[in-house]
Amino acid sequence: MANANGKAATSLLEKISAKANPEADDATEIAGNIVYHAKYSPHFSPLKFGPEQALYATAESLRDRLIQLWNETYVHFNKVDPKQTYYLSMEYLQGRALTNAIGNLNLQGPYADALRTLGYELEEIAEQEKDAALGNGGLGRLASCFLDSMATLNLPAWGYGLRYRHGLFKQIITKKGQEEIPEDWLEKFSPWEIVRHDVVFPVRFFGKVQVNPDGSRKWVDGDVVQALAYDVPIPGYGTKNTISLRLWEAKARAEDLDLFQFNEGEYELAAQLHSRAQQICTVLYPGDATENGKLLRLKQQFFLCSASLQDIISRFHERSTTEGSRKWSEFPSKVAVQMNDTHPTLAIPELMRLLMDDNGLGWDEAWDVTSKTVAYTNHTVLPEALEKWSQSLMWKLLPRHMEIIEEIDKRFVQTIRDTRVDLEDKISSLSILDNNPQKPVVRMANLCVVSSHTVNGVAQLHSDILKAELFADYVSIWPNKFQNKTNGITPRRWLRFCSPELSDIITKWLKTDKWITDLDLLTGLRQFADNEELQSEWASAKTANKKRLAQYIERVTGVSIDPTSLFDIQVKRIHEYKRQLMNILGVVYRFKKLKEMKPEERKKTVPRTVMIGGKAFATYTNAKRIVKLVNDVGDVVNSDPEVNEYLKVVFVPNYNVTVAEMLIPGSELSQHISTAGMEASGTSNMKFALNGCLIIGTLDGANVEIREEVGEENFFLFGATADQVPRLRKEREDGLFKPDPRFEEAKQFVKSGVFGSYDYGPLLDSLEGNTGFGRGDYFLVGYDFPSYMDAQAKVDEAYKDRKGWLKMSILSTAGSGKFSSDRTIAQYAKEIWNIEACPVP
Repeated sequence: MANANGKAATSLLEKISAKANPEADDATEIAGNIVYHAKYSPHFSPLKFGPEQALYATAESLRDRLIQLWNETYVHFNKVDPKQTYYLSMEYLQGRALTNAIGNLNLQGPYADALRTLGYELEEIAEQEKDAALGNGGLGRLASCFLDSMATLNLPAWGYGLRYRHGLFKQIITKKGQEEIPEDWLEKFSPWEIVRHDVVFPVRFFGKVQVNPDGSRKWVDGDVVQALAYDVPIPGYGTKNTISLRLWEAKARAEDLDLFQFNEGEYELAAQLHSRAQQICTVLYPGDATENGKLLRLKQQFFLCSASLQDIISRFHERSTTEGSRKWSEFPSKVAVQMNDTHPTLAIPELMRLLMDDNGLGWDEAWDVTSKTVAYTNHTVLPEALEKWSQSLMWKLLPRHMEIIEEIDKRFVQTIRDTRVDLEDKISSLSILDNNPQKPVVRMANLCVVSSHTVNGVAQLHSDILKAELFADYVSIWPNKFQNKTNGITPRRWLRFCSPELSDIITKWLKTDKWITDLDLLTGLRQFADNEELQSEWASAKTANKKRLAQYIERVTGVSIDPTSLFDIQVKRIHEYKRQLMNILGVVYRFKKLKEMKPEERKKTVPRTVMIGGKAFATYTNAKRIVKLVNDVGDVVNSDPEVNEYLKVVFVPNYNVTVAEMLIPGSELSQHISTAGMEASGTSNMKFALNGCLIIGTLDGANVEIREEVGEENFFLFGATADQVPRLRKEREDGLFKPDPRFEEAKQFVKSGVFGSYDYGPLLDSLEGNTGFGRGDYFLVGYDFPSYMDAQAKVDEAYKDRKGWLKMSILSTAGSGKFSSDRTIAQYAKEIWNIEACPVP
């Protein structure tokens, strides 16, 4: 039994000889290496070996192995000199690294045994690790799944991001609803990152453009901060290849401190550049309601792009041939840059600037290199998420880049006029610069489309909408530029490691564990879907996961939930288009009906536990009202003695990767209920389906493809389709919408004050009226509510048939093979990046 106070572990520590051994792979050697780090890589006072100390020593023992594999990988890449991909993303949602790395290196057994000799269980030590707070939602988690697949497929690739000290925020739930406090994952330090003191690049802001006598231009003056690299190793599964996520930290130099001012007592003034540098990586997505907030966001984006491209160019230069330095025309055959959404768009003008101003290329050559190097992934059709930056702000912060963007735009517009007279009247919407005198902006998505060699969407429906609507005119200019790359998830983290019982059953019935890297093999389960023995084993694995989840829920919320009830989960960013509001109104209606029933009627219902989780952006008022409503409904329902045996409602706080790893394996029904046409893909839907969870959802994003793969009869479908949505909105505007009585009843029940005195008027007003800002039910909650409630009734009926439900659950897992990020990344590598595997021998 592990000793929580660490005294027993400390005495055991003395009995094991400390021995550094990066290649340790049996329990005795690993224990010696852990003890070595506890004694000789100390971060804490001696004579103490509690769980936290054990985590850091264990992580550093494992890191030794990763560094060795990492070095071998980069020596090999250097020797072979393949084309490499550089993935630029503002977010990475990594989750815990310890269990993932141990699993990918297939060292679970030896590490568990080694820790037992030191008085600890591996699970207890893993629990000490904080999630790296480098992302928020699906965009960041996708990037992390992609890194895992790049390493597993032995691809020569790097990730680039920012080292946010306090992440987005840590969510706490109080009587007021959601409150935000800073993440503290770096409060001590991260044992995984390695600072590269030799990898530092200057990044400039503000200043002016200097025109030289020869006509060349140079960006000068302004503020210059330093970008310092921190590397995090990313091991592949079952391979030696270990790649890197390089995170940039912003710093000022010693000489940027004005010592004279400091000694005069002007402390803030003396250190203002240090302070401004520190702000850049303080939080992810700082509030941008103010001019300063917008400037800081733009600084973050440019800082990522500039540091990463300087690093890429310096590595390109390092590889010189016998004939001398490399030709710039070779750059696109050695470098692929992928922009994950529009946040890294400034990579385009920055690469142009570096090529022209720092390396002397002419415009045509620089443009040829840039447009063959960069590619763009679009993640949204929501207008507010397609970034548009104020031209005046851009001129102020990045004057040289605005010159370059103006020139790209001018040449593009001229090309349209010369070659496509039919598009003359579309120029105002196609151009990069929107010169509307009221609000002149730079349209980042347009800049990406014009400048990239490939543009991709992230699910078939999403890519079709991009081609047919958002980018339709660009498609007529460049029909071959647009592709689909349906998102995927890593089956290592999202099944093998988070649900070991289910994984072992899959391996047993398939008679191989090769499915972990070849997920299409899961189709082999279909032939056993009716097998009673498999169904029994499947049910016991699900029950174990549900019990574990119930213990977790009680620990973090104090709510006791019944593991025999139907576990119904919706976890994702809180946003009106994702329609958590529809979910909770459905729960309100269910609660009201349960209250109206006689006790013997209630006994015939299917007991259900509804769990909702996710962060609402700090300034997104309606999203925060939804969080408050879920919590208020939960307080009333869970304390109602007549009903709480049949219905519980839980808001799961501070949703992150580690929480997801607990929730997803324990779920039986998952809600993916966005307004059709608004969710680009979604990836949590894939994680739930892979874990044998059934989906209730609309025909949106990747739901469409999941339903095709798992079988229509194993998917609870409802709601309007994407092509119906514009007509339905128009009918609403024209006053033709007739609400369902159940919808009205649920809203009235909330308004009646049953769930407390908080004023939900402004939230419910968004569902009222026909038009107007924040009104008119833009997301069609009212229209889809009746078919949603009908689908929920079908769920209840299906759940009563245990054998039928288990069969559907097995078929859900069996149909999830397509949704491996290994498949997605293999397609990117072949069809966009043109890179090949480079396995370490």
